[in-house]
Amino acid sequence: MELQALKQRFGIIGNAPSLNHALRIADQVAATDVSVLILGESGVGKEVFSKILHQLSQRKHNKFIAVNCGAIPEGTIDSELFGHEKGSFTGAHESRQGYFETVNGGTIFLDEVAEMPLGTQARLLRVLESGEFIKVGSSKVLSTDVRLVAATNLSLLKQIEKGKFREDLYYRMNTVAIQIPALRERKEDIPLLFRKFAADFSERYHSQPVQLDQGALDWLVDQPWPGNIRQLKNVAEQICVLAPTRMLCGDEILPYLPVREISGSSLPALLEGVGGSSEDWSERDLLYKVLFDLKKDMVEMKRVMGQIMEGDAPIRDSDKSIGTVITPIVESVNVSASMSRYDEHAEVVDIEENLSLMEVEKRLIDKAIRKYAGKRRQAAAELGISERTLYRKIKEYGLEEE
Repeated sequence: MELQALKQRFGIIGNAPSLNHALRIADQVAATDVSVLILGESGVGKEVFSKILHQLSQRKHNKFIAVNCGAIPEGTIDSELFGHEKGSFTGAHESRQGYFETVNGGTIFLDEVAEMPLGTQARLLRVLESGEFIKVGSSKVLSTDVRLVAATNLSLLKQIEKGKFREDLYYRMNTVAIQIPALRERKEDIPLLFRKFAADFSERYHSQPVQLDQGALDWLVDQPWPGNIRQLKNVAEQICVLAPTRMLCGDEILPYLPVREISGSSLPALLEGVGGSSEDWSERDLLYKVLFDLKKDMVEMKRVMGQIMEGDAPIRDSDKSIGTVITPIVESVNVSASMSRYDEHAEVVDIEENLSLMEVEKRLIDKAIRKYAGKRRQAAAELGISERTLYRKIKEYGLEEE
């Protein structure tokens, strides 16, 4: 299919060479039955590519199902994928077909495949090699004809070294690999994506689309976007809902953008404080959200201090507190003020020790759960973390009981 027609059909926006390369590979392999491994960070749009592979294949009239392996508890994932017999375990009151049986003749997309337990990986390998599987609690061998598309945001080779992923399964799945570029690697597409999201949200909320001048666009493009397209979409929605005007100029966009730099404490150490690691992008996204309000206070502080130093405004009682008390957000963290382009001199703002990072994280998670009425999938998307991470955090903080 012609590249532009492919983008229009599946709603893909952008002209970056790396994106176009990934689309051409997807177009070439779609008509085959080879297994495909989609690689890319969280939020880059891996599921969209899985749908392209299905819709352009001979299986397009059969079923397609997307399964998030990271959201299924380890004790039930075998049953979900391969089915079970009545009485095979506590709560199995009747027989159940698994996804590999119900999607026979179609395509199954396994997202976050690196989260799959080793035992389930062995079952999956057998399906890929022979098309056969056995239900939980059964001895009868069943057959299926399913095309597998898998995706991960982790390095499977590193997972293999750690003993968390089977090497034979990796090479069986990785017949063709499609690498989807991160948003920071296709900066020329960011203004196009923002305009599309702004138009969509203006239609949804019955308002005029928000526009950005060149200065604001420069700020937008210059962000690292660890949450990729999903994060940009969330920022666009915030701007459409919260911006006081429909035109943002220059640094007026700063309060809505993610924190750029952290100094005085290493990122891995901060992530360890919330139970993550330097490789866990989901945890880092949550940290960015924790620090979001801090940056807004810093921007306001600079505005007021600039007016005072230039003699443009009298010192009000409400302004006096800004220089000495910043809304307490994290414990013992210094945030570099170099995120502002109009200030060439690095400054460090010490954050008042009040709330611990874990306390703030708990409040953020609780707020997201309440916002979406307990719908954890939507809450996880709002926080920029996986559902499995959200489940773990809910249990850790005892939010299930609240």
